[in-house]
Amino acid sequence: MEDLVTYRHATASDALSICELGQLLNELHHAARPDIYAAATQDFARDLPHWLGLFEKPEHVVFIAHVGHQTVAFITASLSASAGPLMQPLNVVRIGSVCVAERFWGKGIGRGLIERIKQWAIENHAQDLRLAVWPFNERAMRMYTEFGFESRAVEMGLRL
Repeated sequence: MEDLVTYRHATASDALSICELGQLLNELHHAARPDIYAAATQDFARDLPHWLGLFEKPEHVVFIAHVGHQTVAFITASLSASAGPLMQPLNVVRIGSVCVAERFWGKGIGRGLIERIKQWAIENHAQDLRLAVWPFNERAMRMYTEFGFESRAVEMGLRL
């Protein structure tokens, strides 16, 4: 890519840019599961409460990518500890959302974001990195497989 990509921790002041980029996620998920996900909107601020909540908890992190002065991608993650008599004690980082503007697909930006989350997980003494992805999101599933993620469980649901 001829333009330099820079990455940094996002702050609450980045939330509206994240809301705007997040419309790509809304569009994709709503198209496949309108029974669950809201449609994309031009009123990006509608989604501010969701994204701002990520900046209020120290166990959450958001990284953004810029090309020039334009925000082109983001990733969210959270750290938690699994415990209990039936589980091995593990610190787990769970990726919540990954979004790269379509114009920048295939340029390594998603990989760069995943690498930053992996490093953050290591710095926070995590032993496992996890995420959930819908089967309809085949592009994301291929990408995560390329990055070394493996299928471990299948979540099932029943509409009532």
